[in-house]
Amino acid sequence: MDATKRRRGIYLLPNLLTTGCLFFGFFAIISAFNGDFRNAALAIFIAMVFDGLDGRVARMTNTQSDFGVQYDSIADMVSFGVGPALVAWLWALSGTAVLPGPFAKLGLLIAFIYAACAALRLARFNTQVGVADKRYFQGLPSPAAAGVVAGLIWVGDHLGVSESSALITASVVVLAAGLLMVSRMRYYSFKEVDFRYRVPFFTMVVVLLGLAFLLIHPPTVLFVGFLAYLVSGPVMTWNQRRRRLRGGRAG
Repeated sequence: MDATKRRRGIYLLPNLLTTGCLFFGFFAIISAFNGDFRNAALAIFIAMVFDGLDGRVARMTNTQSDFGVQYDSIADMVSFGVGPALVAWLWALSGTAVLPGPFAKLGLLIAFIYAACAALRLARFNTQVGVADKRYFQGLPSPAAAGVVAGLIWVGDHLGVSESSALITASVVVLAAGLLMVSRMRYYSFKEVDFRYRVPFFTMVVVLLGLAFLLIHPPTVLFVGFLAYLVSGPVMTWNQRRRRLRGGRAG
């Protein structure tokens, strides 16, 4: 009887962290509807912290489960799919309503494309678990895509950028982030980084400088950092293809 109950139950700690991710994604949407875009963007970044912790805690405590995997995907869809899409639409993309004819719905279409791409990205990721190369992600990870969108919104809100001024930039960034999620671009996963071993002194200096800049102006540093990661996928994929072409010609 006791063994059956244990098998039917769920692990508390990792799923509690996943619930934290879900809560802050939900809070981001509510904040955006209230016009508080700074807290909406900040909530998405906090959701990313919880998303990063739940998997690590599950592996460290040996509390991984199929339930946790599915629950994590649902939370990610809210926090990094629907959440950023709605926040971006309320912040700037809804400005297309003043455009003539069918163009009035363009912002809504871009927001939906982002959300749909996030759903497809998460579904593809779940089917590739245990098969794909752990060193790389295929397509931009949904938390990173959300980081780019949230970073842009936080920077824009901090600078007091108007809805009309941000419309074009937001449209390009949201659409690019969405399409890159379902692309075949390769992104470094950082899963093989082991923080227990020694690193060069220069690496420590770079990390400290990054933390210092983050404390000085968090929105700019976060946006630039996630934007650089977004660009790294096409750059790395292009370099790899170029090396393969050179190797084929040499052979």
